[in-house]
Amino acid sequence: MKKKLFGNTTGLRNTLIKRIENLYALNTAPEYISDPELARLLVELSHAIRRQIGLLINRNGKVVSVIVGDAQRIVIPVISEYRALPGNLKGLRLVHTHLKNDPLTRDDLTDLALLRLDYMTAICINTLGEPENIYSAHILPDEDSAPYQILDPCTIQELDIDCLAQILALESELAKKNSLYKPESGRENAFLINATTANPEEAWASMDELKDLCKTSSINVIGTSVQRRKTIDSKFVVGKGKLSSLVIQAIQKYATLLVFDRELSSSQIRSITDFVEIKVIDRTQLILDIFAKQAKSREGKFQVELAQMEYLLPRLITKNTAMSRLTGGIGGRGPGETKLEINRRRVRERINRLKKEILKIRKQRRQQKSRRKRKDLPIISIVGYTNAGKSTLLNTLTQSNIVTANRLFATLDPSSRRLRFPKDTEVIITDTVGFIKNLPKELMEAFHATLEELSDANIILHVIDISNPRYQQQKDSVEKILKNLKIDTIPMIYVFNKIDRINLDSFDNKWLLNHGVPVCATKRKTLRPLVEKLESMVTL
Repeated sequence: MKKKLFGNTTGLRNTLIKRIENLYALNTAPEYISDPELARLLVELSHAIRRQIGLLINRNGKVVSVIVGDAQRIVIPVISEYRALPGNLKGLRLVHTHLKNDPLTRDDLTDLALLRLDYMTAICINTLGEPENIYSAHILPDEDSAPYQILDPCTIQELDIDCLAQILALESELAKKNSLYKPESGRENAFLINATTANPEEAWASMDELKDLCKTSSINVIGTSVQRRKTIDSKFVVGKGKLSSLVIQAIQKYATLLVFDRELSSSQIRSITDFVEIKVIDRTQLILDIFAKQAKSREGKFQVELAQMEYLLPRLITKNTAMSRLTGGIGGRGPGETKLEINRRRVRERINRLKKEILKIRKQRRQQKSRRKRKDLPIISIVGYTNAGKSTLLNTLTQSNIVTANRLFATLDPSSRRLRFPKDTEVIITDTVGFIKNLPKELMEAFHATLEELSDANIILHVIDISNPRYQQQKDSVEKILKNLKIDTIPMIYVFNKIDRINLDSFDNKWLLNHGVPVCATKRKTLRPLVEKLESMVTL
């Protein structure tokens, strides 16, 4: 079967194209960077067409890809069957020509580090069309040094460097280093990236929250970067050059995942995943992934899956590296349809089925709600930022055992309990899903009916983790969501939780504390003022 030439063959004569294609038939002995005769032929052809030519050669010495570039550079194609896993190299080396006696370029070294190539070699051509200096470089395993080592130039007679043995020794050293950083089974090592055009302090606060989200999702954070920019790059967020250096840093730290602290557009996902081989997700995907793990009820699972599908549909692309945490078993191929078209069709079908299932469950809930209304019990709804202590407060007030944990989104499914006040007044008290800054719109839409039930509340308890340095931003985020739901007119009590973790005397906003009830949700005796205030409001 005829093998494909990659790159720029426009304007080349058929005879030259045929000769370049014949490079596929030539092999290199494992101890050579390149067979000397193959190198001479590469130089001859490159000089004839005045374009760079490159060969990707595997460890058996077989030419896997032949690439034609322009006078300055070549573009390395995606070779899906060769992937550089953490602690390994790609299993391919690139041998290519430079039309002048120039050393390895920045692009060459970036490709070496980004793609984890075994070797990067440039054969320079003099004005007579003969091979001149040959420059090579390889990856370095030490994360504290430069990501690569550039070797002294050699000649075409010095290509026997025991190449395969050197590659295997280097990979063995990389594997040893990787074993020190390798995460537990089922976990990832992530490098987090934030790009901002606003205040860097806000960006770092957002980065701290992203770290908490990673912790909840059992992801190890091994590095972070906040980039201040005039504008966000429409393709690479932080710009192609900066992304290259950040990804090289991430790889040196043995990261298996890049997490962007923003929602990536479909074009950004495509550009970034075409450019890097490491897995890529954004903040929205991370939150959706957490919701998927935490949802316990049938409705909760359906709502989260619907949000995932709605997020996925406009981002379905042929290269699905960024979708790996969401796509599951979607895919397949049928007669007359591409895999991408089938993916989209199946996602749409699944979205329609999920919407129907959710409607059925909501109909049942409306019936339950009408029975509750007939009993005419007042409803108190607890809202707040995720991990503010809402479920803990409900447990302590009603002596219940709803699951609680010191992590984001520990509970997703709404819980309702009865609360009897000292004067025998009864109320229904409900706990809702926690909020977060920039809650993905897909989740807002999927959980809209659940959140809409807040409109039935007679009183809203807004729980605020007063020990969190970002308590004001969290309070504002919750109130913004309540306003969007048009329920900001319902009587509200601020519940300042976790007062045991702060010094009330030196607290920075005593005025705010005077407009709510300070509590420690784990200590029942601190809730007495809150219970009294609730009872007085209910019995008015």
